Amino acid sequence: MEAPNKKYGYLLLILANMIWGGNFVIGRIGVEYFPPVLFSLLRWVLVFLLLTPFMVKPLKQEWKRLRKHKPVLLLLAVSGVAGYNTIIYFALQYTTSINASVVNSTTPLFIAIFAVFILKEKLSWQRTAGILLSVLGITFIITRGSLDAFLSWSVNPGDLIVLMAVVMWALYSVIGKKYSGMLPGLSTLYITSFIGILLLAPLSLIEYKITGVEPAFSIASAGILLYVGILASIVAFLSWNYGVSIIGASKAGVFLNLLPLFAVIFAVLFTAESLHLYQAIGGGIVIFGVMLSSVPSFRLKKEALKQDGIYSKGQ
Repeated sequence: MEAPNKKYGYLLLILANMIWGGNFVIGRIGVEYFPPVLFSLLRWVLVFLLLTPFMVKPLKQEWKRLRKHKPVLLLLAVSGVAGYNTIIYFALQYTTSINASVVNSTTPLFIAIFAVFILKEKLSWQRTAGILLSVLGITFIITRGSLDAFLSWSVNPGDLIVLMAVVMWALYSVIGKKYSGMLPGLSTLYITSFIGILLLAPLSLIEYKITGVEPAFSIASAGILLYVGILASIVAFLSWNYGVSIIGASKAGVFLNLLPLFAVIFAVLFTAESLHLYQAIGGGIVIFGVMLSSVPSFRLKKEALKQDGIYSKGQ
């Protein structure tokens, strides 16, 4: 592959993580305008409406394939569309976008754990060490680096809620990987967004009945919806997938470590949040753990070189 094409792939991966990093900051601001379930519902309604004009022909061609996997599509919609985003927005009512993004960066580790049970992958010593390090990093962040907070378990509930969201996204990712060769990417996003809307609509009504919180529509809130609906849900998705197709999944995975970095930068620049020492230390431990678990062993590297690229797989 020519160097310019690889550079284009790297730029797409950086763009995707920049948008996703900004999504945590925008989401933190967005929950001041919308209750969490409604926020998630409006996001996916926008995604569905924007994709509809482009999906008529692909759906006709791929409908039979999609119908064969209805339970899988439902699981993807529950975990990745309705579950993950709604839980993240709920968590951002109680924690900072910096904390949320750093805790979210443990996603590859939870994916590795689910892959052991669902995809029957082996858990190497490197991945095990990486998982343990990242758990240490998360604990450091959640307890704000305080031994007293750890012993009394005086933690921010928002950080624990982010962990719930991470588990949902890891499940979504592993299920998606298992059926990646059977389900078309964009059509799957379109159908799962529709199913997610059907799931979120009644939950949004229940949310309103319980809380009585009404949305605050304005130019600012419209801009927030456009960001999460267009940039975070479509542009970043397409940029990431195309970038992975250019440089390969194994190399692309490292770029996920840029997400919390961008989130920290945007949070410090555009909100009242500031980076604390415990977040930097805990985040560094988490990212090191993720990188350790993501780097293949020497033996696997050697085999990959012999296969000349066949070893890599797309997401």
